Amino acid sequence: MELKRVVVTGLGAITPLGKTVEETWNSLINGVSGAAPITRFDTTKFKTKFACEVKDYNPADYFDRKEARKLDPYAQYALIAADQAVLDANFDFEKLDHDMVGVIWGAGIGGLTTFLEEVRGYVKGDETPRFSPFFIPKMIADIAPGHISMKYGFRGPNFGTVSACASSTNAIADAYNLIRLGKANVFVTGGSEAAINEAGLGGFSSMQAISSRNDDPKTASRPFDKGRDGFVMGEGGASLILEEYDHAVNRGAKIYCEIVGAGMTADAYHLTAPHPEGIGARKVMENALQDGGINPTEVGYINVHGTATPRGDSSEVKAIKEVFGDHAYKLNISSTKSMTGHLLGAAGALEAIASILAIQNGIVPPTINHFEDDPEIDNSLNFTFNKAQEREIKVAISNTFGFGGHNASVVFKAFK
Repeated sequence: MELKRVVVTGLGAITPLGKTVEETWNSLINGVSGAAPITRFDTTKFKTKFACEVKDYNPADYFDRKEARKLDPYAQYALIAADQAVLDANFDFEKLDHDMVGVIWGAGIGGLTTFLEEVRGYVKGDETPRFSPFFIPKMIADIAPGHISMKYGFRGPNFGTVSACASSTNAIADAYNLIRLGKANVFVTGGSEAAINEAGLGGFSSMQAISSRNDDPKTASRPFDKGRDGFVMGEGGASLILEEYDHAVNRGAKIYCEIVGAGMTADAYHLTAPHPEGIGARKVMENALQDGGINPTEVGYINVHGTATPRGDSSEVKAIKEVFGDHAYKLNISSTKSMTGHLLGAAGALEAIASILAIQNGIVPPTINHFEDDPEIDNSLNFTFNKAQEREIKVAISNTFGFGGHNASVVFKAFK
């Protein structure tokens, strides 16, 4: 069968760099760090005391009190980002076939704040267990797409994807494939995460996965730098509207770009560490390019996973060099996690938006906080260190890799 074309017609985001896509993008291209001391709880007992929180967030700005009580912060972020994307897509809801609009949403963890609060309440309580009737519906990782579908009456395919830090890239890939196969005309897709709490911080800290550079949080996320010591936790939500090409054209939609390929692989190697030779990362990029019929020399920009972990950064660089050969030195590469922190299950969706806007605006956001070259990394590559670079980009790739060895890549192409 002939596969349908898929385009991007709406974007939405609430992030550590801003409460809209525009605010976030402006911060990205200006090299702004979202890292700061944690404000939500007392970090006295914790080794790491900072993260990339959504700044000045008040649920009352978006939800009434009764509604907010039913929503974990991760679901709140999902609804906010999705609402922005739906508004951006400018649908005529009376003409929209709601049976052909689906929601696929990624979250690596889901309602961790709810879980923590409910268990804490039980431990402090009396002999009779007391749990909120909303405990399970608030906690489960698939509830966000459920809420989005109920808000708009979208009755197409609806589910959540869970693949750690690759979750929302997997969501985008699934939405893309289902539209290609004619299973839906439109998908609201993306991801959200809200794990900056005592349990999240403590868990990642005990793994020695996050930076402990408390003296200077804004420079703590240092992808590809010799002094990198782990990622910085982030939170928020990001959403894309994927739409079948003819459906978008027929309604006169604004089209940001075309999504032309997706790849998914497993490292089959280790719980948390990537394969040291980047085998899974190499294969996932190759699969995504092959899926889209894209020659590696057409790619101008890679938004890398780039978490600032010692092993992760070096293995991804090896993979890029193997996939692109000599062309690797003509690419722009950058890790926007150096500014946003690591949004975990929401990372892929936010970084997809950064890739799309790089194509749209001809600007590559930087990898900030580079101070010293790592002799173990080929610094002849263009990591777009410390300052955005103007460049015409026809094709961009967004990479995300998750604990458990999950790898996902998507390929975006300038729309013609």
